[in-house]
Amino acid sequence: MAANRFRIFILLGFPTLVIIVFFIAPLAVTALSSVFSGQQGITLDNYVKIVSTPRYLSALVSTMRISLLVAAFSLVLGYIIAYYMVMVLQSKLSRRIAYVIVILPLFTSNIVRSFGFMIILGRSGFLNDTLLQLGLIERPLRILYTEASVVIGLTYICLPFVVLAVVASLQSIDKSLFQASTDLGGDAWSTFWNVTWPLSLPGVLGGTVIAFTISVSAYVTPSVMLGGRGSVMSIVIYDQYMAAMNFNFGAALAVALTITALVLMVFQSTVMERKLKWART
Repeated sequence: MAANRFRIFILLGFPTLVIIVFFIAPLAVTALSSVFSGQQGITLDNYVKIVSTPRYLSALVSTMRISLLVAAFSLVLGYIIAYYMVMVLQSKLSRRIAYVIVILPLFTSNIVRSFGFMIILGRSGFLNDTLLQLGLIERPLRILYTEASVVIGLTYICLPFVVLAVVASLQSIDKSLFQASTDLGGDAWSTFWNVTWPLSLPGVLGGTVIAFTISVSAYVTPSVMLGGRGSVMSIVIYDQYMAAMNFNFGAALAVALTITALVLMVFQSTVMERKLKWART
């Protein structure tokens, strides 16, 4: 009996300890640091400063806007790629090649990929040169050092994760359902909306959550794409910690970002889960 209890303690206690030490404890320390001041004790002045300062509110809104756009673009592009890989490609060799192409960017650091997009999106970069030579524009577009460049860079970084999540959902669909839909008179479009899309929603939900989470917490890509001058929360928090040495206020900014992101993620998950329940009924 004692041996069984010890095994249960090891099986459950160790993972719980890991979660507490590596996940809950850092968040708790950050939250406590955000409301603690050596002279005033417990105070909410840092949060009042965030709410009352347009710069920080603007950075928070910009971060959420960029993250939502990245999640949306990653989902659209990722779903198209995943659908092509699962539903269109027939041979195992072609699917393996597609997997390699999707996964290959993950073996390159975000810094390298971000600097690569600097070369592509710059005023004299590949994109502007191509558009000028085709006569589509008269002067170079200003893409680099804007939010658009951050969205493009983060979408490229998040895309493989979304593709893999959606691929897993599409592969789990019973192929006989497609034939049943066809037998009942459904065309390709109605089969997609009534069968494929509803049953792939778990992958859609997982992929968008991953993309949103990566975008919210990203620092390297926004810093490179904005030249370190952009007003996004990751850069603002970094400046408070490393430049201003204002650790308490930096912690408050981090907590505000985390809470806002969690609220949006819960809302997104709730909407997607309701759609999934509706699709299964």
